[in-house]
Amino acid sequence: MKLPRMFKVRQRFRAEKLPDVANALQQELANCGIAVKPGARIAVAVGSRGIANLPLIVREVVEWVGSQGGEPFIVAAMGSHGGATAEGQRRVLETYGIDAAPVVSSMETVELGPDAFMDMAAYGSDGVIVVNRIKPHTSFHGRYESGLMKMIAVGLSKHIGAAALHRQGVTGLRERIPVVARQVLAAGKILFGVAIVENPYDETLLVRAIPAAKIPDEEPALLELARRNMPSLPVEAIDVLVVDEIGKEISGTGLDTNVIGRMKIAGEPEPTWPRIAKIVVRDLSASCGGSAYGIGLADVTTRRLVEQTDWAVTNANVQASGFTERGKLPDVAETDEDALEFALRGLKPEQARIVRIKNTLHLDKLLVSEAIRKEIAGCETIEVIGPAENFFAPFTF
Repeated sequence: MKLPRMFKVRQRFRAEKLPDVANALQQELANCGIAVKPGARIAVAVGSRGIANLPLIVREVVEWVGSQGGEPFIVAAMGSHGGATAEGQRRVLETYGIDAAPVVSSMETVELGPDAFMDMAAYGSDGVIVVNRIKPHTSFHGRYESGLMKMIAVGLSKHIGAAALHRQGVTGLRERIPVVARQVLAAGKILFGVAIVENPYDETLLVRAIPAAKIPDEEPALLELARRNMPSLPVEAIDVLVVDEIGKEISGTGLDTNVIGRMKIAGEPEPTWPRIAKIVVRDLSASCGGSAYGIGLADVTTRRLVEQTDWAVTNANVQASGFTERGKLPDVAETDEDALEFALRGLKPEQARIVRIKNTLHLDKLLVSEAIRKEIAGCETIEVIGPAENFFAPFTF
């Protein structure tokens, strides 16, 4: 098959960002109204998402604890990620460069109430600071989605708590996360949360230190800010979306369901936008730890991706989430070209509406086919740079 002609496109989104993340966080910490007693052992809870400036933000929190006379250490607050093992979660943190303080990684927990668990090391500390990004969730929508409340209820509860909540399905997640998070907050171990909101370019838009008692009231407004700053695809109808990489640090589902318009959860309605007929995924990201969770959201993949996958890690994620459709293997093609040809069956390649992206987190640079180039012509926020050298050319423009 002759590969379709593609064009380089750059989308322009709102570009507000913090000019100095470290200084902004220092001010937040200084003004949060929380003090640490000298000698207090403070757990800094860090998750498994690819958050912009995460090592810097964690380092600033650690240094603030030290400046107060406290003794900081880091705990993994990532539910069942990292293959649901202590060593796997430690490796995830190492991959992100989280090394500002000693890491204590364990899957042991303390039960605090129905479905409510807390990492044993965190519970045994003199106080916990949770660090997480606020953003729309990929499985449900509600007053609280991905953020501090979810990290408190799910991330800090390790595999046992994450599995207990996910077994209740989407309704359980939507309704139980706030209840469980409040149970954990009531235990008095959480000091405050550091909330992060990013702009559409995966840059830090806001950092805020929120005392524990105020997290339930303040997080919803930050979620709406994050929702307004999400990137999106440039058109509504796409025949084939080619995604270069998937991974849990890109999205909890490998591919962000808010971007691709697919949920694949039994009993939950599918989004109405965008409408994508076929999705091709080519590779796993370098930092995903071998997890191909979310592969079931695609229609076609490559032999290369399958061989990169750690199925024990992937299956642990599937079992913890309970959303089995997302772990099913799509059709496997031997090469990128075979995968594209399979997805284009029944279509004329030169007329097909095709978009290629690096991943669902970075949507400012895309390749689009001629049909889509014509549709976006004249759009003030989209710049067509010119033809691509070949269909699978790197995103170097």
